[in-house]
Amino acid sequence: MPLLEIQKLTHRFAGLCAVSDFNFAIEPHELVGIIGPNGAGKTTVFNLITGVYRASEGSIRLGRQELVGLSPHAITKRGIARTFQNIRLFKELSVLDNVRIAHYGQIAYTPAEALLHIGRFRAEEKRITDQALDLLSIFKLDEMASEKAKNLPYGLQRRLEIARALATEPRLLLLDEPAAGMNPNEIIQLMEFIAWIRKTFSVTIILIEHQMRLVMGICERLMVLDFGATIAQGLCSEIQNNPKVLEAYLGVEVAQ
Repeated sequence: MPLLEIQKLTHRFAGLCAVSDFNFAIEPHELVGIIGPNGAGKTTVFNLITGVYRASEGSIRLGRQELVGLSPHAITKRGIARTFQNIRLFKELSVLDNVRIAHYGQIAYTPAEALLHIGRFRAEEKRITDQALDLLSIFKLDEMASEKAKNLPYGLQRRLEIARALATEPRLLLLDEPAAGMNPNEIIQLMEFIAWIRKTFSVTIILIEHQMRLVMGICERLMVLDFGATIAQGLCSEIQNNPKVLEAYLGVEVAQ
């Protein structure tokens, strides 16, 4: 059974069809890329998977669980985490608190215990802090735990955002243009970093990216969207010379 299976997914914004009859499946531990020109519908697919938008039509299943209609919070608890094209950290909070926040969907104390600092509150807060520090250590961010997130260099902010996503213990990780704003050397490091994440955390990854060097270097297969429709899918080597893909990216004359 695929980890995630999407069937006939369609979404409209006031008559504009952003995603049309999208079908997709990913097996556990795969690393698959979704590519396409700007406005192709890639991030909309992520927003539909994570419950930011509710699909106009179609089905999204994580294992045997239907996700359409669930809230983003409920979908996160079922094992899907994501990053964003534009980094969305709590910039005024510390690096540690940015990761601690991700654990609060799993807390075992009540609002009353939190308010009065009684019962399970102290033990749970210690557990959350310890787990967050362990994760920061793995990501080599532990020495910056007390630093405000906004003070980190751009590349480390990206790393922190991924660490926060992994703090929710996902089965499926969605990365939305993680290489945005990076130079060629940083992209090479990011390729190694994503491969390391998949192996270390045993997580399945769907990657949206415009940097073809990154996509071709780590993805096992690709899906290509254009104007919300799937125009090609297959191995990277097959996609690289696909006439429809060249047309979508470069124009009809070049493709011909």
